[in-house]
Amino acid sequence: MNKPLKISRYPASDNRSLKSYSAADEYILNYLSEHKIDTDEVAVFNDRFGYLSLHLIDNNPTIISNYKSQEYAIINNAEDNEIDIDKLKFQSPLESLTNNIDLAIIKVPKSLDLFRLYLIQIHKSSTESTRIVCGFMTKYFTKQMLTIASEYFDVQEQSLAWKKSRLLILSVPKTIVNTDIINTLPHENLNGQEVIIKQYFGVFSAKHIDYATQFLIQNLELDSEVERVLDVASGNGILAYEISCLKPDVELHLLDDSYLANASAKINLNDQEATFHYAHNLVDIESDYFDLVVCNPPFHFEHENNIDIALELFHGIARVLHEDGRFLCVANLHLNYKTHLSKIFEQVEVTAMNSKFVVYECWK
Repeated sequence: MNKPLKISRYPASDNRSLKSYSAADEYILNYLSEHKIDTDEVAVFNDRFGYLSLHLIDNNPTIISNYKSQEYAIINNAEDNEIDIDKLKFQSPLESLTNNIDLAIIKVPKSLDLFRLYLIQIHKSSTESTRIVCGFMTKYFTKQMLTIASEYFDVQEQSLAWKKSRLLILSVPKTIVNTDIINTLPHENLNGQEVIIKQYFGVFSAKHIDYATQFLIQNLELDSEVERVLDVASGNGILAYEISCLKPDVELHLLDDSYLANASAKINLNDQEATFHYAHNLVDIESDYFDLVVCNPPFHFEHENNIDIALELFHGIARVLHEDGRFLCVANLHLNYKTHLSKIFEQVEVTAMNSKFVVYECWK
């Protein structure tokens, strides 16, 4: 179970402080080994680069994947370690586990809403003998973890700290639990209508429409000739939804790395015909196609800040823009994206700014 594997990050980063696994991952594997837990009915949640899943590959794990980049990273790491990729079994967070599971492993995510979603899905397939092993770094512990866990399982055991990490072991599923998995966000759209935006637990900005996105919406203008629009890192689809309010006949495409984000956007654009791309980059998008691309690029990844993915997206956006197309990007002011955008686009202008956010308009 603990054979050494080489696990790489995807995308690769020059920041040496960013690792492909943590002491919490090691602690989980050590716990399974010490307690001689060996089963083929195992599900692994939030394993971003495959450290846990690939070490447990002989147990035929079901890998609960919320990100296309996660699947890509795990497949690459399997190939690098000469593991048959046909053994990899991916499943979305919204799919029910097919069998009663003996063991669930969770690398506790930063989003406790997502943690709750995982526990709800595990609870559906739990028996009295099911054990859930949750790993996290001690510095990220909050009492809310225990509160949420206690809503779904009667027994919660906490481990001692090891290398600044800890485990939370759950068992004995409760009989009656709350199975709501969607947040609702009130919103006034650009037509002045009060609407409800919905998103699954774990999608970014669970309590309100993200403030940077709100700022871009406030400064959103469409040229009359715009016919094809791509929303990159589309999240719950609010930008695409607002564009559809301004121009209902536009050809809309939405792209996001998160399965839950895509599923949420499909709810919010239910009455609008759109094409959804579950992807972590733009390599499969046609070149020179779009009149307008909009984006609120991600730079938070769990507890990390990293702009490498945003920079990769910018290069892809430049390729898929029509020669007369434009790119609207909103970002936190301190990220200073203009320096990077100016190396990719012919012209970059700041069209709006406040104390926190800036909107860049770029031309190919």
